[in-house]
Amino acid sequence: MRYAYGITATLLAGGAALSLATGHPAGAQVAQNDDTQMTRVAPRAGAPASFADLTAQLQPAVVNISTRQRVEVGTGNPFAGTPFEQFFGQRGQPAQPQTRQAQSLGSGFLISADGYVVTNNHVINPPGQRATLEEVTVTLADGTEYRAQVVGQDAQSDLAVLKISRREPFPFVRFGDSAQARVGDWVIAIGNPFGLGGTVTSGIISAVYRSSGFGGAYDRFIQTDAAINRGNSGGPLFDMQGNVIGINNAIFSPTGGNVGVGFAIPAEIAAPIVSQLRAGQTITRGYLGVSIQPVTGDLAASLGLPQNRGEFIQSVVPGEAADRAGLRPGDVVLSVNNEEVTPERTLSFTVANIRPGTTIPVEIIRDGQRRRLNVTVSRRPSEEELRQTQGEFNPEQDQLAPPSGGSDNVSAAVEQSLGLQLLPLNEQIRRQLRLGANVNGVVIANVDPSSDAAAKGLRRGDLIIAANNRTTTSIADVEGVVRDARAANRTAVLLRIQRGTSPAVSIAVRLR
Repeated sequence: MRYAYGITATLLAGGAALSLATGHPAGAQVAQNDDTQMTRVAPRAGAPASFADLTAQLQPAVVNISTRQRVEVGTGNPFAGTPFEQFFGQRGQPAQPQTRQAQSLGSGFLISADGYVVTNNHVINPPGQRATLEEVTVTLADGTEYRAQVVGQDAQSDLAVLKISRREPFPFVRFGDSAQARVGDWVIAIGNPFGLGGTVTSGIISAVYRSSGFGGAYDRFIQTDAAINRGNSGGPLFDMQGNVIGINNAIFSPTGGNVGVGFAIPAEIAAPIVSQLRAGQTITRGYLGVSIQPVTGDLAASLGLPQNRGEFIQSVVPGEAADRAGLRPGDVVLSVNNEEVTPERTLSFTVANIRPGTTIPVEIIRDGQRRRLNVTVSRRPSEEELRQTQGEFNPEQDQLAPPSGGSDNVSAAVEQSLGLQLLPLNEQIRRQLRLGANVNGVVIANVDPSSDAAAKGLRRGDLIIAANNRTTTSIADVEGVVRDARAANRTAVLLRIQRGTSPAVSIAVRLR
């Protein structure tokens, strides 16, 4: 079960208490002319007084999943990484890596009579471990155990398909249409929390198409308050017709336990991927080759744009689809393939679900003007290929080379407005920061820890290469941008930051 730390709040439950005590929902009061009437909304069909009959039908198809892995924990060589590494060990032989046994528990469900099982990929491949999967065991509700074969797995969507076999047909369930799910619909979750197999919890859908903040092409979940805990991962979320409308995947929790905010992968996303994995196919996704962030808060203020509209392009991968089509850092993407980009329908999600090779229209804002570009979507590289193309961050030196010019290089205006002390870029600093000869800008020498710049992660050695889309080659350039922003009554400026060899990013910093 994946976890994220969130903030809990106490909610008033008066309306819910009224509904349970009377058997009627707490309806809204509607004034019509001078008469006040109570409008009662009839419960949607399928909200039973008991979930027992539905549970009895569904529980046999829900399974517990346990795995055994061998995890590499090190070589045990005190000279590892040194020229003497090969001499440590028996008779001069290099020391072998040390390993330990590890186990994981999760949930899953059968989707066919011949034994295909769906679960989360992280149930069989726990993240953050150098582990080799040795064995997967699937246990049915009646306690029968089966050795499982891994048919297919997909890390990006966090889905996996297993296969178990026997002569008799297995009980199974089907995917439903999660697109028809509504906030307030009843749901039940069945799974294996904390190893307690066959646990059933109920609740309602709290939100549809919720972004968890993890980012990525599949950051789009059904949110539910049905209790979900460690071990529920990979288990089904059922509607009242017994269809799987979600696969339990993650929770927000400050404690590690359930606080009523759980996330499930919607069936409309999971079902096509499961079908391809079951058939042994490779999952292909669309790719533009950009890094992005939502247009919210200070970023929206610095651009003079409304919040929660579009996504801001931080960087463009050379030679990829976006670069070939002419998209640039600083562009704000408003729509893709005639679909508006919103927090519920992100750029990553939309593009990932477009077949590579398809040419699509992309609407952007650049320099305050709307533009429309045609982009031919490319194939998303594997996670390993993406890691190889990402620039590695190199920590800067503690002390930067002193500038020439003394007090002429000090900007009280920038320090007062942004909490930044700046230095002009010279060749010695360029070598310290490992910057290319064609990279120019103004160096951050110090950051006020109480400033918004510090809160946004700016630090000594970062290079400001542009401010509010103006190239900055001197401290005076930054001063001019700050002055113009104040004159325009803007509360933030957009700084384009280069850090070592990593791709440049844009960060909106509030003015003080």
